[in-house]
This record gives sequence, C-alpha cells and structure tokens, in this order.
Amino acid sequence: MAGRPPGRTAARPYFHVVFTLPGAIADIAYQNKAVVYDLLLKAAAETLITIAADPKHLGARIGLTAVLHTWGSALTHHPHAHIIVPGGGFSPDRRHWIACRPGFFLSVRVLSRLFRRLFLESLTTAYQAGRLEFFADQAALAEPAVFKAHLAALRKIEWVVYAKPPFGGPDAVLAYLSRYTHRIAIANSRLVAFDGERVTFKWKDYRAKGDTRYKLMTLDADEFIRRFLIHVLPDGFHRIRHYGLFANANRAANIAVARQLLGVPEPAPSTDASDRAEGGHADDERHTCPCCGGRMITVEIFEPGCQPQLWPIPAIRLDSS
Repeated sequence: MAGRPPGRTAARPYFHVVFTLPGAIADIAYQNKAVVYDLLLKAAAETLITIAADPKHLGARIGLTAVLHTWGSALTHHPHAHIIVPGGGFSPDRRHWIACRPGFFLSVRVLSRLFRRLFLESLTTAYQAGRLEFFADQAALAEPAVFKAHLAALRKIEWVVYAKPPFGGPDAVLAYLSRYTHRIAIANSRLVAFDGERVTFKWKDYRAKGDTRYKLMTLDADEFIRRFLIHVLPDGFHRIRHYGLFANANRAANIAVARQLLGVPEPAPSTDASDRAEGGHADDERHTCPCCGGRMITVEIFEPGCQPQLWPIPAIRLDSS
C-alpha cells in the first residue's frame, strides 16, 4: 500500500487471511521455488478478488497486499501467504464503498475450494509447459500419469485457508507490516546458544497449548544452516506484492478514490515535500538506503571513469539499530 492505507483516521477493519500449501505441494515447491511460490501468491490473490467480486458474497472490487513466508517455527519448509485486505471495496461502478459485515470478510470454506482449484490448474499448466523439474524422491512425478494421479489426490482434501481476527484499525496494520514484511526465517532473539558444533534456538509448537508451546530445539550446525538456507528466495523474486486496487499501476489513483468514498481527508504533505514547495532544498545526505532503510552518507562525488580520491574507501560507522 502506498503510504497510509485508506481509512487512516477511522476504525475501518482490515483482515488478515493466510493461504497455506499442503505438504505434497510444498515438496514440489522445494524443488521449484520460483514457479510454485509465484503460483501461490497469484492464486491466493485471484481467489480473494474473485470471491469478493461475486454479488453473493461481497460484490466489490478489493485491493490486497500479499507477503510470502516459507518457514515454520522450527525452520521447516512451510510455504504460505499472509494477505492483508481492507474490509470492503469499490462497487462495480466505483461510485460507492461496499463494506463487509462486521467481524466477517469472506467464507474461508469458499476461499479454500477456489484456491485449491485455481492453484492446481495453474500448476498443471506449468507442468505441461515444462516449467517444473523433479529430482530424488520426487523424480517419479516427471511421468505425466504419476503427476496427474498425484494432483487428483490433492483435489480430495481440504486446503487450509485461515482468516485471523480483523486488525484493530490501520495503525495495527502498519505495525504488522513493519514487523513482518521483511522478516527472515529466524530472528536473533530466538537464538539461545552455540557450542561450536550445535545451535539451540526457541521455537513454538502450535499443536501444544499454553506455555508448553514454547520449546527449545538443538540442531547440529550444518543441519541448522541447511534449514536456514531453505528459505533463501530465488534471485529477483518479489515476496511482497500488491493486487487489485493496490496493484502498482493504479494504486495512487485508487487510494484517492477510496479516501473520497470513505470521507477520509488527504494526508498532510511530508516535511520534505513542504520544503521543496517553498523553494527549499532537500538535504542530500539524508537519502535512505533502498535495502535497509538506513541513512546513506555521501563520502565523495567523482566523475564517471575516474578513480576516487578516498581509496580504499574509509571505514564508516554504520548504525543498523
């Protein structure tokens, strides 16, 4: 979402929906990450947009932000998509805001079955186009008859789509996104000990209850590294994506319309924008790094093809807090 979500000053509901791939598909994804992860995000987004547009459910055009996670608490391979979606959308003529029922977005059972169908259809198309590869214990799936039977069994089971309770307003959405969109498989705070050969870390057992959920796991260092590296994404893969009304091409215009329909004022211009409007000059040394968001410091400016005077580059204290 560009800037603050629509509804910044009102207690509009935002919903959190999670789409999870079954284990048999996760195994295929393990050997075909770029293809299957892409299908996961696209199928989940199409499912929400399609069901929301159906007059029998909501009858509205919606926008959403999807975030790919590939891990379970014990660093196992567990691909799933977290999706944040406002509790409503545009009417077909874009003249009204259609809100969902209080505390309820869309039927997870309906979402689950459409997601299953869309994903399996897309996976079959990818297979027929030769975009999937199979090795080791998955090698048999290279045979069309085996692959077809494998998918047939998956059409008979329920796929997990989970709708969490709605966020407590836009501020809670921003807090969630700021914490989780760039999260990696394990945070430093979960690392407990390393004795030179084994790593001990905290993990959560979701099958247990209460305080017994939180446990310690110790792995050989090479197994810990293997599990961690499972979750390194293919080069160039975008794990955060925007769909529907939030798609990049028309997001700004759609958010402006949403603010108008919801009666929400435009946000105040940023300080930098105000300075430029008044003829001021932005501080060239306050550029932010596009990767980490930290402050970038200009060390030297030199012409293309010229050797910088400060070479080798002097050490600079980096504040990564």
